[in-house]
Amino acid sequence: MTTIATGTRAFFDRTAMGLGALRARAEDLQSQMARGERLDRSSDDPLAASRLRNLARAERLAGIDSANANRAQADLALADSALSSFADAIVRAQELATQAANGTLAPGQRGAIGTELLQIHGTLMTLANARDSAGHALFGGESTGQAYTLDATGAAIYGGTARSGELPLAEGESVTRGLTGPEFLEFPVNGAPANLFAVVRSLGEALQGGVADPQVAAQDALAGLDAGLDAVTTGQTIVGTRLAWIDLVGERRTAMAELRADEQGEIGGTDIAETVAELQNVMLVLEASQASFARLANLSLFDTLR
Repeated sequence: MTTIATGTRAFFDRTAMGLGALRARAEDLQSQMARGERLDRSSDDPLAASRLRNLARAERLAGIDSANANRAQADLALADSALSSFADAIVRAQELATQAANGTLAPGQRGAIGTELLQIHGTLMTLANARDSAGHALFGGESTGQAYTLDATGAAIYGGTARSGELPLAEGESVTRGLTGPEFLEFPVNGAPANLFAVVRSLGEALQGGVADPQVAAQDALAGLDAGLDAVTTGQTIVGTRLAWIDLVGERRTAMAELRADEQGEIGGTDIAETVAELQNVMLVLEASQASFARLANLSLFDTLR
């Protein structure tokens, strides 16, 4: 009797364990289909899990690079808009200087032109102190304060850093996120250093009686305004090139993200068709095992003797 009891208990235990394993496998397969991932823990496939961690890390870094690209793109777009306004202001100053160079104008008319030029000087100062997407000086490099201030004589003084900051876009790739004021507001005129503020302000004051011959001053200022417009146009070209570079690196980043997604799907993704087929097989075996166990459990020695 003891041997039979022990054998029966062992039979029941082994059967319960087998059925439990089948149920666990069925639940695991159902979970894989729900999650879309075949790995529940690293021990399921250590090599695949390691590769998936590397891919996830690359994805996080790509997210940081994408955020940097968005910031650089926003700052450069602001710079491009401001440079367009600089160009418009210079073109208007050129028109006014050309009018003032006309010998038929009366002193009062030149004075009125001078007043508008000084207003343009104020507009230039406002544009030069524009803010970037973070609220810092757009043309002040890494400075957080104003890019330009006026000294006691009314001259514009640059207070920013020598270079604009760089932002990484991808591994080994970066972009300068803006321009500093001196890069496009300072330029040579006939071999001598000049800046746009001084050219416009000097002409405005000259036309208001600051020099003996305002007509000649207007003629001389045209060369400085031409040089200033060239410098601003060059700045626009630089900004446009950097924006194009951000777009190019962004396209490459998108392509790499798609490749990572494909690889993640191949390594850790659930093959729905294969998983469904396996689940059906497991359920079939489970049902058959349960039915067999039920029949065996109902058998007795007395049934056999009859």
